[in-house]
Amino acid sequence: MKMAMIMQLIPFISTPRQGQLMNLNFSNRSSILSRCLIHNSDVQTSQTQRLVHHFNPKTPIEEAITPPTSWYTDPSFFHLELDRVFYRGWQVVGSTEQIKDPRDYFTGRLGDVEYLVCRDDSGMVRAFHNVCRHHASLLAYGSGKKSCFVCPYHGWTYGFNGTLLKATRISGMRNFNDFGLLPIKVATWGPFILLNLEKENLSQKEVDSHNVSKEWLGSCSEVLSSSGIDSSLSYVCRREYTIECNWKVFCDNYLDGGYHVPYAHKGLASGLKMDSYSITMFEKVSIQSCEGSSEKSEENYDRLGRKAIYAFIYPNFMINRYGPWMDTNLVVPLGPNKCQVIFDYYLERSLKNDTDFVEKSLRDSEKVQLEDVVLCEGVQKGLQSPAYSVGRYAPTVELAMHHFHCLLYENLTK
Repeated sequence: MKMAMIMQLIPFISTPRQGQLMNLNFSNRSSILSRCLIHNSDVQTSQTQRLVHHFNPKTPIEEAITPPTSWYTDPSFFHLELDRVFYRGWQVVGSTEQIKDPRDYFTGRLGDVEYLVCRDDSGMVRAFHNVCRHHASLLAYGSGKKSCFVCPYHGWTYGFNGTLLKATRISGMRNFNDFGLLPIKVATWGPFILLNLEKENLSQKEVDSHNVSKEWLGSCSEVLSSSGIDSSLSYVCRREYTIECNWKVFCDNYLDGGYHVPYAHKGLASGLKMDSYSITMFEKVSIQSCEGSSEKSEENYDRLGRKAIYAFIYPNFMINRYGPWMDTNLVVPLGPNKCQVIFDYYLERSLKNDTDFVEKSLRDSEKVQLEDVVLCEGVQKGLQSPAYSVGRYAPTVELAMHHFHCLLYENLTK
């Protein structure tokens, strides 16, 4: 954008004669630059909004076409999603397992937002922008335990409640008031930690489990709680995958009603009764469920159990409950053509020490995930081909995917 702006200004600047200095300090230069930036931004936003309207959520699924390829490949569309989808509402960022004890912490990034989540000395979960207030250095990296947060750049030091504890060599500084870390609203539901980037000015007492449940899950919260999705399970491990595809490609794959399972996951399909597949939609949640096969195979043994439940919580979080297991999938957008998928695995406590069972279950799950990686990266390549523009929905199985796209449209047009 800056390059384009400079090129627009060049014709108005005369070429200096030899030995003559060029003076660019004309009085209204800054105002011209500002107007150019605002105008270009408005034009870009208008163009991106037109891309949103290439999908019509009011068309019945039997007649509907899918969102166009621009939704999955256009950089400006990706930035609009960050602003309208991920910087609003509650977003899952991790598990309470990551901060079990006081002074535990972990860091992360969502779009341009660097965040820090920790448990203070009183046991309260807190979250802050992970940016030192001095000169914007990242304050902490990774995860672990600390006694305080010391900026690696100039040593400014912060407590777990965000208070600035020490800032050296600032004698003579005037009007230096509250320079503590900027807070982010944080809440927990079951074993999950959520942030809300648009509620930074609310008081802590306004964030309670009931409000979070209502805003995040709507009428589905009791259904999920009664399905064994709670904090009683034992945490096992985490797996992370970086995938060369748009974040929505992974979500679409999850939401196709098991359409791809018999073709892409033959081992998984052998442990499920695919003809029992059902889909239920709520405000911001869709639940797919399928009965387990009555015949045990070497691939599924007793990992899948009698029934599998796959809950998708808009916009990018999945909860899978099957047999004694629960795993969660958090899809983090990294760019128009890249995402990270974070899997956290939980297990009924009585089986956690069954090493053979745990290792075999994780291997089987890993096999499914790697199969999905190949599928999703293949789809992203196809989306970039001139041979494809839009697709269609299979009306009896891809209802949850259509629901997801309609929710996106609603957010993007607000």
